[in-house]
Amino acid sequence: MNNELVIEVASSGISIALLEDKKLVELNRDKNSEQFSVADIYLGKVKKIMPALNAAFVDIGHEKDAFLHYLDLGFNFQSLNNYILQNTSGKGRFIPYSKARKAPYLEKEGKIANYLKQGQPIMVQIVKESISTKGPRLTSEISIAGRNMVLIPFSDKVSISQKIASVEEKKRLKRLVESIIPSNYGVIIRTAAEGKKVAVLDSELRGLIKRWETCCEKLSSFKKPELLMNEISRTSAILRDMLNGSFNSIHVDDEGVYEEIKEYVGSIAPEKEKIVKLYNGNVPIFDQYNVSKQIKTLFGRVVPLRSGAYLIIEHTEALHVIDVNSGIRAKSGNNQETNALEVNLMAAEEIARQLKLRDMGGIIVVDFIDMYDGENRQILYNKMQKLMEGDRAKHNMLPLSKFGLMQITRQRVRPETHINTNETCPTCHGTGQISPSVLFDIQLHSQLDYYVKKKKEKYLTLKVHPYVASFLTKGLFSKRLYWSFKLKCLIRVKSVPSFTFLEFEIVNRKGEKLTE
Repeated sequence: MNNELVIEVASSGISIALLEDKKLVELNRDKNSEQFSVADIYLGKVKKIMPALNAAFVDIGHEKDAFLHYLDLGFNFQSLNNYILQNTSGKGRFIPYSKARKAPYLEKEGKIANYLKQGQPIMVQIVKESISTKGPRLTSEISIAGRNMVLIPFSDKVSISQKIASVEEKKRLKRLVESIIPSNYGVIIRTAAEGKKVAVLDSELRGLIKRWETCCEKLSSFKKPELLMNEISRTSAILRDMLNGSFNSIHVDDEGVYEEIKEYVGSIAPEKEKIVKLYNGNVPIFDQYNVSKQIKTLFGRVVPLRSGAYLIIEHTEALHVIDVNSGIRAKSGNNQETNALEVNLMAAEEIARQLKLRDMGGIIVVDFIDMYDGENRQILYNKMQKLMEGDRAKHNMLPLSKFGLMQITRQRVRPETHINTNETCPTCHGTGQISPSVLFDIQLHSQLDYYVKKKKEKYLTLKVHPYVASFLTKGLFSKRLYWSFKLKCLIRVKSVPSFTFLEFEIVNRKGEKLTE
């Protein structure tokens, strides 16, 4: 499989497209205006305790208070809380993390009011961005992710990714990490660590520990809710989590970002540095790699499939609904059951792609075409499970109900990616009304007159729809010829089939567009 990352840099932010065999499967946008991101660590203040919810609202500087449930405090909350209170007591004395003391584990079933009080400082990490009317979701179980491992302060466990199949490799990695990790730290070894040497793991571990200790040094100057440590840029985070041996190339259209990504890739995977390439073409990079066209096709309400079938995707506050339609495919010669199975299997592939592409989370209900054969329903369920294996977001799905509905839950940590694929009509400019067509030639003449008399143009080309071009050039003494004599300017009419009926464009001798 040919995997490519195409990165477009604009003033509003960075767009990252993941292509598999030239097909768009993921689209991420890192907007410059976004201030709160998953994995950012804040020192906040408890704003309100909610005993009925066994939760608290925390002020981290967001317009809406963030939500922290008791179960998200983490087993090591008392150790973290004691350390925070010691360093924010106002005495101006900083206690290094190396001198922090462990406290008993938090009770699995307890009351949040026994551990938090209004106004106290608390260290939290964002696990879910603000979505719709809800503020961010928080945890106090702090973790700092790297390429090969995740550092967990106040823990003492070394865990290993279940995706590493070899028992011997698991033992090797655990033995290596246990030999280099300082006390009062825990680690989760990620899948990317498989086969890595101790020097690579030690270097990354030291880097993560340094980030954490730098974060702790800010505690003594605490005055108001503030950011202690932000997650690396969304671009770098995506590269960290996605980059693997199957990647063939990374194309970037900005030299500054190119150097940044090349340096980052060189630090986490030196052997992959050569796959980062700077794009210098005249055509926008998303157009060059056919990303723009795929975005227009895939982000609409109706998503076409092969052979005339299509999906309809609707979004509500509570859930997402996907309806599978056979369209003209229903007219094929196969019997109804066979046809339904073929369309459903085809739709399953696109649905799995759409969930990742739009980053749809929460509850998703898919209305497949009814099938009466239990074996066919099981085939579809197995196919959907296999297609979802490559999805990094946590998810669960249920077999088809008797109504042909499949229910899927998918982890949601940030708002769904929404792109408006509609375009404003160039003729009516979105108003739904146009000026009288019988006055169109007067409007054209007025525009030409302006550029001749005010801008002193002597040669103009008028681009219009073919029907309008025929009207302006018909007859022995056409309107084009009449205007040329009257304005004392050489006027040329050019038909453009792609123009709407009343769309036009005026260019000068140099080919420069004059009309807006």
